[in-house]
Amino acid sequence: MGSTAVQSPLLREPAIAVGRPGSSVLERIGDTPMVRMDRIVAHLPGITLLGKAEFANPGGSVKDRAASGIVLAAMAAGALGDAQPERSLLDATSGNTGIAYAMLGAALQFPVTLVVPSSASPERKRMLQAYGAEVIFTPGEAGSDGAIRKVRELNAAAPEKYFYADQYGNENNWKAHYRTTGNEIWKQTEGAVTHFIAALGTSGTFMGTTRRLRELNSAVQCVSMQPDSPFNGLEGLKHMPTAIVPPIYDAALADRNVWAETEPAYAMCKRLAREEGLLVGVSAGANVDTALRIAQEEYDAGREAVIVTVLCDGADKYLSERFWNE
Repeated sequence: MGSTAVQSPLLREPAIAVGRPGSSVLERIGDTPMVRMDRIVAHLPGITLLGKAEFANPGGSVKDRAASGIVLAAMAAGALGDAQPERSLLDATSGNTGIAYAMLGAALQFPVTLVVPSSASPERKRMLQAYGAEVIFTPGEAGSDGAIRKVRELNAAAPEKYFYADQYGNENNWKAHYRTTGNEIWKQTEGAVTHFIAALGTSGTFMGTTRRLRELNSAVQCVSMQPDSPFNGLEGLKHMPTAIVPPIYDAALADRNVWAETEPAYAMCKRLAREEGLLVGVSAGANVDTALRIAQEEYDAGREAVIVTVLCDGADKYLSERFWNE
């Protein structure tokens, strides 16, 4: 599986200095552990299933990476922070990116305004408010697209008041994963990764990680996953055929796309808790369920595989969901 690592110009971009004491929360973002899920694939000899434990980030999710990339680039450009002390970071979020923004706003002392679908879990809402962010709720049935439309209205009405972070269109979203997540996976698997699988929301995790892994080894199979319908319980994920498609999303990048159902994702969350001791969120459950489907295909074809997916966040933001008690 070994191949020569390619040094990309993106990796040579200078690091952004925060230049502010007391911002150690930034230093804890990334370098998350890789966990084996041996019981989930015990019936598939020759298959290794690994999960990137993104719940170990200080904000509790994979979105800490993109949020920090967006925020630090904005501060370096003078669009946010000390150069614009009254300007508030503005964005639409289903919760996790908003939590990361709010955490960073508290750590770096800039105001944060977030537009959130009212269908977001109660735990996420409380966390946003606990960090001190201003939160504006939009109808839950409109999902993340409704929140995006509202943010665009607010920014158009008072552009001088806000730095519109635009996580769905900001190139620093996927670049954060290009510079960190992809390289970490390569290092942690010692270059043995054969498959990478990730859900699509903003698509930043998949876009950035896939681009870097492809440079490191063009044979790595990169599989995107999205909900099988616009009406689903996979909070934060997008059904691209019917959604506002993120500008950073490139459908041609994936080797294939897999459609995920809600109920198997719920079931996998419970399996991971009770068989692996991993309490993870619904998108993580969907990722692992999809990875298991790919694992079965590889086993049936007589191939060994090292499959890596993303454990996007922990279950602490979803324990009010009824499926835990069913």
